[in-house]
Amino acid sequence: MILLIDTAQEISTIALAEKERVLFIEDNPITNDAASWLHPAVGRLLKQAGLNMRQIEAVAVVAGPGSYTGLRVGMAAAKGFCYALKIPLITENTLKVMAASMQPRALEMQAWICPLIDARRDEVYTALYKADGLEIIAPKALILDKNVFQRELSQNRIIFFGSGAEKWKKMNLSSYALFEAQPNSIQHFAKLAARDHDLGNWADPVLSEPVYLKEFFSY
Repeated sequence: MILLIDTAQEISTIALAEKERVLFIEDNPITNDAASWLHPAVGRLLKQAGLNMRQIEAVAVVAGPGSYTGLRVGMAAAKGFCYALKIPLITENTLKVMAASMQPRALEMQAWICPLIDARRDEVYTALYKADGLEIIAPKALILDKNVFQRELSQNRIIFFGSGAEKWKKMNLSSYALFEAQPNSIQHFAKLAARDHDLGNWADPVLSEPVYLKEFFSY
């Protein structure tokens, strides 16, 4: 059983997954509440599943980019659990998890995938992926203007989504830009975590740090 922790964005989520299958889940839509919510929520989830913490085989955490406060809380909890229990820590990039959730739609639309996370003002955290998940542009912080993605949009349709998509939609001039609601990503997070667990792609529970991409902020 893998404990999944995602406190990177506005809605925090934890879940228990057996291999790739999510069995139990709890969300917290209240922003700036991850610190007080997370540990009690893990206790409730374990009780619901009839498990104790020592029956968890690994902990996977969405490591960023995203909210500084949320990332710090989620990473600290995940590292603490793994260090104390001597179990693997798995870290996943927020943008990669988001992109995985959009893959079915991108394959259907024959489009590339561009998650956008609001980073205040006209800045976003973003990356670009082909429909099969191949990374084209690595995760980075980007200041939006009407010319960004111009070259990519001249050749391909691109699905934009996430908390930063609305402000880019207001600047965009290309008919090749498609805008979709952000899908629920927990099942895709579970799939990525299960794969990395089986491959031994584990992080160091002492040295791992959140992925900020720029100077931190909190929601």
